[in-house]
Amino acid sequence: MTSSSAPAPAPQGAPQPHRPLRRLTARGREEAHRVSSPLELFFDLCFVVAIAQAGSELVHAVAGGHAGEGVLNYAMIFFAIWWAWMNFTWFASAYDNDDVLYRVVTLVQIAGVLVLAAGVSRAFADHDFTLVLIGYVIMRMALASQWLRAARGAGGAERTMALRYAGGVLLCQVGWLGLVVLPVHARPWVFLVMVIAELCVPLYAEKDHTTSWHPHHIAERFGLFTIIVLGETIAAATVAVRSAAAEHDALGELLPIAAGGLLIVFSAWWIYFVVPIHGHLRSNRESFLWGYGHYFIFASAASIGAGLEVAVEEAVGKAHISTQAASLAVTLPTALYLLTVWALHSRHFKVGIAQQLVLPVTAVLVLCCTLLGGWAVPAAGFVSALAVTAGTTLTARTAARERPADVTPAAS
Repeated sequence: MTSSSAPAPAPQGAPQPHRPLRRLTARGREEAHRVSSPLELFFDLCFVVAIAQAGSELVHAVAGGHAGEGVLNYAMIFFAIWWAWMNFTWFASAYDNDDVLYRVVTLVQIAGVLVLAAGVSRAFADHDFTLVLIGYVIMRMALASQWLRAARGAGGAERTMALRYAGGVLLCQVGWLGLVVLPVHARPWVFLVMVIAELCVPLYAEKDHTTSWHPHHIAERFGLFTIIVLGETIAAATVAVRSAAAEHDALGELLPIAAGGLLIVFSAWWIYFVVPIHGHLRSNRESFLWGYGHYFIFASAASIGAGLEVAVEEAVGKAHISTQAASLAVTLPTALYLLTVWALHSRHFKVGIAQQLVLPVTAVLVLCCTLLGGWAVPAAGFVSALAVTAGTTLTARTAARERPADVTPAAS
């Protein structure tokens, strides 16, 4: 990607020439045809490696009867992955000049998430967060260096903002040391305090000057990461079904779970992408809430895959939990996903109380499916598909009553 100061940007998708080092200056928010770069897509794929590793450990914890501990560890590790990804995404939307140094520092961040992924198993098994912390620090230090570079090329309020970002990121790394030096029982409290501190850094840094992030680019970046997470969910569930079928010859028990899981994931994709959200991202006040809320969208989407694996293991007798508990491992993250997508996306485009109620009611019904035991997953998939159908039907009826130009599509 070229910066907004470049005299002749290359066409989108064209091979980019070698770029000499230059000042890291802000890009324009009104750039036309702003899309994700190949480096950003590579960045996303590498981060999903860590998400897959965390999901795998969550499956082992839940299937082994340690759901509470597993969910807590998963929430902590997922925050590290998500927060590093999100900070890079917003920074890149404002300052991506795609020169050599920018690329190298971004690759260092990718190395950091791979180090973090290598420490996930130890964090779950032994409460040893050393490697997770090292990987996180690598990612965050690399980002801090990008902010310092941006400060060097800026002046006035923009320079102050960039220095606040760099200083805030660096100070937070000191606090995270508590995860490895304090007793195990104190670590959840350290995690809570540091999450609040991390979330406050952008609010403080941008109180006098805002970064020039690009609304359409940001919406696309979050959408692409949602697709990748949902794809990883399908891949994990497919591997689980294949392995169980090969070892236990239990296709009769596994096919309903597979079918229900597919319906859930297909519906999750449909519901997220049915409306263009970039028009809603007009200011930091709206975008911060939207971006922070995606922790629950990404985490729940990834957890659906873990839940499907747990359901498969329970169906073939490998899990040490009840059928209802295994079903809850699928229905709970599905319901959370539906509610958060409604709160962050869909409700802004709904017309009338009927459309507004589709996703909240669906979330409640999905949770009720837990009581169906072995048929909970296919039932939850069927209910999710009905939500898409109901939303589409209600939208069509609304459009028939009003002029098309006055109505924004909002199916499900």
